[in-house]
Amino acid sequence: MKVLNIGGLKIKLPIIQGGMGVGVSLSGLASAVANEGGVGVISPAGIGFLYKDHSSDYLENCIYGLTTEIRKTREKSQGIIGVNIMVALSNFADLVTTSIKEKVNIIFSGAGLPLDLPKYLTPDSETKLVPIVSSARAATLICNKWYGNFGYLPDAIVVEGPKAGGHLGFKVDQIFDENYSLENLIEEVVVVANEFSEKYGKNIPVIAAGGIYTGEDIASILAKGAAGVQMGTRFVTTTECDASEGFKQAYIQAREEDVRIIKSPVGMPGRAISCSFLDDVDKGKRRPTVCPVNCVKTCDITTAPYCIMASLASALRGNFRNGYAFAGSNVWKTDRIISVKELFSALLEEYKEAVSGKYALSV
Repeated sequence: MKVLNIGGLKIKLPIIQGGMGVGVSLSGLASAVANEGGVGVISPAGIGFLYKDHSSDYLENCIYGLTTEIRKTREKSQGIIGVNIMVALSNFADLVTTSIKEKVNIIFSGAGLPLDLPKYLTPDSETKLVPIVSSARAATLICNKWYGNFGYLPDAIVVEGPKAGGHLGFKVDQIFDENYSLENLIEEVVVVANEFSEKYGKNIPVIAAGGIYTGEDIASILAKGAAGVQMGTRFVTTTECDASEGFKQAYIQAREEDVRIIKSPVGMPGRAISCSFLDDVDKGKRRPTVCPVNCVKTCDITTAPYCIMASLASALRGNFRNGYAFAGSNVWKTDRIISVKELFSALLEEYKEAVSGKYALSV
């Protein structure tokens, strides 16, 4: 695989581990991925729930928790690490500022358009900025806004297709529409990135995400013009993943028919694994009476069927009576827990087999 260059950062293997909250990708997984030559990514979504013993202030706990996880990752790895920060989080600014202060290599940001992300950079900042989009239109808007307001262009762009796990930037009827396939989106966003690269003289690699599971998938999407890939689901069933064994087993036991699209309290559709909790939601048996921390800007306690952060925190511990797990469309393919090192070896072997055969002339 070719080296991925993000704003001067040379990534040996063009594989970015997706940021998965609540607590699924913290220092354990991120450091292991970084040690193998990919980009290890921490998710601070709901991290204040995990560090609730620090203080009685959720927002303060989020800053403390993120700082702690970044430093723990650095203790375990000298590789490239990132933080995935959702625009929809009410403490978005705090998390971005903390990440830059702690000198993380890359901030990835989606679940909304991070139109003002460059404003948080400081004169001595070393952090690269990478928006996550689901369309060429969004990529164009961000590039224009960033350059017009801050004289800054993205260091890369992640394009997340409709097969991803978690929140999806598509309408429900678009999720299974081939016109919105990742393959089509990549080609469209590569055109946008190349236009801005040529106009302003800055290389903007495009990274593909959503439904990428095997080394052959990697070879296929790189042949479409992507410079790298982002993968989440396949990293969950690794020894180093920060989730509980119960959470990982939910992935391993999932069947293809168990993967479903849900309506999230944050106002976006999402892909998750069926469980008793989601069955109760469908029956109207779940209704929060109080919003503990107002963690997501777009979540309204008066209409939300449940507290998303509390439910994801429950699932993290393997409790699927009070929570559920987000997952990508290929989660049903997982069948065992392996180490991150073993996973990278498998992906490389699959990739080599693919490029020596089907994609030999195009990659």
